[in-house]
Amino acid sequence: MGCGWGSVDNMSPDILAGLMAVFQWEVLLFLAAGVALGAVFGALPGLTAAMGVAVLTPLTFWVSAEKGMAMLLGIYCGAIPAGGIPAILMNIPGTPASIASTWDGYPLSREGRAGLALGINALLSMIGQLASVLFLAFAAFPIAAFGLRFGPAEYFGLALFGISLMAGVSGGNVLKGMLAGIVGLALATVGLDPMTAYPRFHFGQSEFLEGISFIPVMIGLFGLGEVLDQMSGSQAGLGQMPQKLGRILPNLSEWKRMILPATMGAGVGTFVGAIPAAGGDIASVIAWEQSRRMSRKKEEYSKGSVEGLAASCTACNSAIGGAMTTMLTLGIPGDAPSAVLIGALLIHGVQPGPLLFRDHRTLVYTIIFLMMLAAVAIAAVNMLGARPLAKALQIPQRWLWAGILLMGIVGSFALNNSVTDVWVMSAAGVGGFLFRKASIPLGPLVLGLILGPMMESNLRRALILSRGDWMPILSKPIVLFFVVVTVASLGWPVWKAVSRTGRK
Repeated sequence: MGCGWGSVDNMSPDILAGLMAVFQWEVLLFLAAGVALGAVFGALPGLTAAMGVAVLTPLTFWVSAEKGMAMLLGIYCGAIPAGGIPAILMNIPGTPASIASTWDGYPLSREGRAGLALGINALLSMIGQLASVLFLAFAAFPIAAFGLRFGPAEYFGLALFGISLMAGVSGGNVLKGMLAGIVGLALATVGLDPMTAYPRFHFGQSEFLEGISFIPVMIGLFGLGEVLDQMSGSQAGLGQMPQKLGRILPNLSEWKRMILPATMGAGVGTFVGAIPAAGGDIASVIAWEQSRRMSRKKEEYSKGSVEGLAASCTACNSAIGGAMTTMLTLGIPGDAPSAVLIGALLIHGVQPGPLLFRDHRTLVYTIIFLMMLAAVAIAAVNMLGARPLAKALQIPQRWLWAGILLMGIVGSFALNNSVTDVWVMSAAGVGGFLFRKASIPLGPLVLGLILGPMMESNLRRALILSRGDWMPILSKPIVLFFVVVTVASLGWPVWKAVSRTGRK
């Protein structure tokens, strides 16, 4: 296999085929619809990118993989930048990734420079996404080529490392995170045994013999669960939109000030996004803080700094390409939307991981080109439609809740024409609501549900090949490496907790 785009003789037919697949009018129409929906899901607080992708994934079942991915990638790439619009105009982050955008975006808006803040958000979001997609284009194939060396033992080590990240993505509460991860692992055991086909934990329900469907669980966790959480609490009052936007495009001096923080934000966002379950919210906060430390005008930060806004907008959007790189090459979700996209690919019979880059190269390039087009399209939408999207906040929330619930029910049923999937979605929604109320993170549950079958089946295959002996498995260099980093991943949060307790 060639390394990225460098092996022209082998890759150019796939690149051309991917480009031709993108520029079919039906695919472009699905992409445009996805970007428009993504803008709505991003601009309305509470309607996250993960929710949009999860709720609409079942609707792509009847179309080709290219059309389905066009819509879902449009939602994903459109929601994150659009989340900066209410963050800037009303101090209300449209998505969790837009939290850091409120720190400088809203003060700029209060100063009468709302148009400039919106322009920075639109342009730097596009730059961040394009930079991370270029990283995906050049880094994914070498990573996947290395992954093709993996056997059952190596895949077990990879899954073990992925599951160990439960501790790191638990939001400071390791015990609650591990509890959520165990729930995810338990759900992954429902159905037929992967090696012997013996029924497990199906409680006499034939619908569960094939396991619990991933997509209804995601719709419940990120869609219905969020709706129930919003319905149970009082909503904060909305801020006042500025009457005048003013100048939109940054001038030359502002561009000069933003070059360094934007470049740093793109690097930080791509790297943090590639870390499983990290996400754009973490990336934007880290980039904003690092930008403040490097700046000569630290006093402007959180008071209307174009540098701080540039760093946060670039970082939260560049995390998209990093998350997609991890998801496509290794089959481990980089964030919540990419976790749902795994289910979308599986619906179309495509397994994310190293084999994707061997057996479906054209689809990989199609995804890369779709993400590039989506980045440009959402920038145009944000530049032209910022005020209409922000005014959409005036829609009564009960209408939004009803619409999301209806789409969740229809999408869950349509996946397999099964009422059982609707009940699974409902149970996952109640579980997601209770998890939110108990401050239990959902990331570890998603990791356990996705990686549990991969870890179990590959471990048992490896043990069969080694005749039950663990030493041939653990002595493999790649497996040993994953074991070491797994121990480090589990030990680091514990060490931090012990150190914090010692200091107190």
